[in-house]
Amino acid sequence: MATAINRRDLDAGRIDLSDIVTGKRIAPTAPGEILRDILSELNITPYRLARSARVPQNRIAGIIAGTRAITADTSIRLGRVFGQSDRYWLNLQGAYDVAKAESGDGGYDEIEPLAAYV
Repeated sequence: MATAINRRDLDAGRIDLSDIVTGKRIAPTAPGEILRDILSELNITPYRLARSARVPQNRIAGIIAGTRAITADTSIRLGRVFGQSDRYWLNLQGAYDVAKAESGDGGYDEIEPLAAYV
């Protein structure tokens, strides 16, 4: 179990975070990696999850392998299985997709805005 950092120790400089405070971006974590960790922690097989969520086993295997994205349908099903919101897994997938796109050279800095629309 993780140990909490005491705020007084942090403020007093007794906690050394120099090894993790580099300013370097952490690579985004794929939803499949998170799902794999959850299944491992709960001792649930991908087959059992697929049966419970009523999806083909290859869908779960593809998500875990990182070759398949989580769809709205799968997000709802996983949310129901694990007692999460229907959008939880879709939000993870969207955040992962955006982080991956931003980490590459998509030329986004060269885009010229036409107008602000809020």
